[in-house]
Amino acid sequence: MRKRLLIPFLASALFLVGSSFKSDFFEIAKQIEIFNELFKELNMNYVDETNPAQLMDRAIEGMLDGMDPYTKYWTEQEVENSKINRRGSYTGIGASVRSINGRMIIAEPWKDYPADKAGLKAGDEIIKIDNLSVKDTPDANNLLKGAAGTKVTLTYKRQGKTETATLEREGVDVDAVPFYKLLDDDIGYIVATKFNEKISKQVARAMQDLKEQGATSLILDLRGNPGGLLSEAIAVSNLFIPKGKLITETKSSIQKYNRTYLTKKPALDLDIPVAVLINGRSASASEIVSGSLQDYDRAVVVGARSYGKGLVQRPKPLSYGTQIKVTISRYYTPAGRCIQALDYWNRDENGNAVRTLEKDYNAFKTEAGRTVYDGGGVAPDIEVATAQFSPITTALLGQNAIFDYATQYYYSKARVTDMANFKLTDSDFADFKKWLRDSGFEFETETEKSFNLAFAKAEKEELDDDIGTSYNAMKKQIQDAKWKDIDDKKPEIMSLLTDELVKRYFYRDGLYTYQTMFNPEIAAARQVLLDKNKYNKILRK
Repeated sequence: MRKRLLIPFLASALFLVGSSFKSDFFEIAKQIEIFNELFKELNMNYVDETNPAQLMDRAIEGMLDGMDPYTKYWTEQEVENSKINRRGSYTGIGASVRSINGRMIIAEPWKDYPADKAGLKAGDEIIKIDNLSVKDTPDANNLLKGAAGTKVTLTYKRQGKTETATLEREGVDVDAVPFYKLLDDDIGYIVATKFNEKISKQVARAMQDLKEQGATSLILDLRGNPGGLLSEAIAVSNLFIPKGKLITETKSSIQKYNRTYLTKKPALDLDIPVAVLINGRSASASEIVSGSLQDYDRAVVVGARSYGKGLVQRPKPLSYGTQIKVTISRYYTPAGRCIQALDYWNRDENGNAVRTLEKDYNAFKTEAGRTVYDGGGVAPDIEVATAQFSPITTALLGQNAIFDYATQYYYSKARVTDMANFKLTDSDFADFKKWLRDSGFEFETETEKSFNLAFAKAEKEELDDDIGTSYNAMKKQIQDAKWKDIDDKKPEIMSLLTDELVKRYFYRDGLYTYQTMFNPEIAAARQVLLDKNKYNKILRK
């Protein structure tokens, strides 16, 4: 009797699934047909001449605008750039280049590569590449790449003067582990900056070399690491966690994307004490590694709460070499945490993604029974103030204030030659604040946004005359509070300014060396590794 009932039930279920699939397929086909007709009619009949490519770009941007910011359309060139990022090698001038307000700025020339050999410095603005104006050339930075041995002439501005330099392109290796060193007290220090195809091998090689030099504990620095390949996050975790252990689980409304990812190999070292450094710019794969090591009580996490990106993307090929990078699932740490901080699917009345409030975080248990939480990134076991990124600090970075002031400082002060004795003073901080005021630096707080919206509604209701004086007084109080916030966040601002300047004088290797001597987060990691009782107490060993 049960079998007779089961067959009709299964048939009904399959029919419903099939009907649902057919319904979705029909709706997709219907909407594509409507869009094709609209696109054709608009281009054929609009009163002014249209640009089909621009119209389509706008349509794609509008469609993706309601999704999360990681679901993106990639042009053919952007697809190629992503391949370069994964491989960690390309042929070009050997410099990091930023687009700032439509200008092409050298962010960092890499030591002994063509840009550095030609004398280019951070802050230089490239205005012409060969005979092509950067302003009039879309994707001009792609012209910096080319075959090894070919030459390119750059015209650039530096401190108001226009100069030229001819560079010979060469192969550039972008290491995932650009620096490692044996510190005092036999502590090995490894910097990992991105999860490309090289990272797990490079971290393993650094670990083995440091252990041969006598390292008895390790610091893995993931600060500022934005993530990358999921497979490499699993492999890096596997260096410290035994074979067959869950590192992350992905969940989606699409069944085929529901997967578990286990370690595949024996660990490189199961016992060596480890401290992992993270901050607000450690994201994605960095959070998988730090989260898994924390959940298995395998490492003490030091620094500040990580970014909170708990989403997984996968590139899907489209026509003409383009792609869409689409969010396919959420990932969960071994303890069951999804550390996604922003909710892009339940936005506020202004359409902004809502940040999960700390009171709404859910508690989970590590393997040793420690309490950890979801919802807002990976929280460190040891917090360090200088690792944090407050709203004011984020605004300073986002508007390139730290970078631009460092450029001005570099050319206006005497050249620094003694790294060990370089330190910014209170006078330098006062000068930085004056420079901010003179340059017109501004940023809008969430309080101001809400306040301004309320006043705009008051204007519509013709109440602004009655509350205008109070409104202006409140705005002034908010402005005063923001400048006070800069004073309150002095340690993290000074730390970022110092890092940017040391990099100008002594390149990136010099910056890492300087940090091993003076950085508070590294000092905190060293302290806990040297204090075995504290280390074991945190991890409940």
